[in-house]
Amino acid sequence: MASQSQGIHQLLQAERRAKDKLEEAKKRKGKRLKQAKEEAMAEIDQYKLQRDKDFRMKQSKAMDSQGDLSDEIEEQTQQKIRQLKANYNKHMESVMKQLLNMVCDIEPEIHANYRATN
Repeated sequence: MASQSQGIHQLLQAERRAKDKLEEAKKRKGKRLKQAKEEAMAEIDQYKLQRDKDFRMKQSKAMDSQGDLSDEIEEQTQQKIRQLKANYNKHMESVMKQLLNMVCDIEPEIHANYRATN
């Protein structure tokens, strides 16, 4: 009976040791999963930063090209305005003379459809 009791006691101890080993293995597994998750999050953050950097670089290139185009259009507009002002100043005198001549120099004529009734 004593040997049976001793055998039962050994079995219980073995069961406790197995249970402790299982708990320890679960803890190690949990730590590994947590570490893997942290590493994955760090990798995701690094990827996001890289993609954001690439996006900002492409955006700045696009904005620069739009800025150059805008400057070019502005210069063309200013050049056209200068040209129109120069043409205005050049031709204003002659146009005003023609206009005044047409208004002031009236030559009365009888209309072609006028019928004299005597």
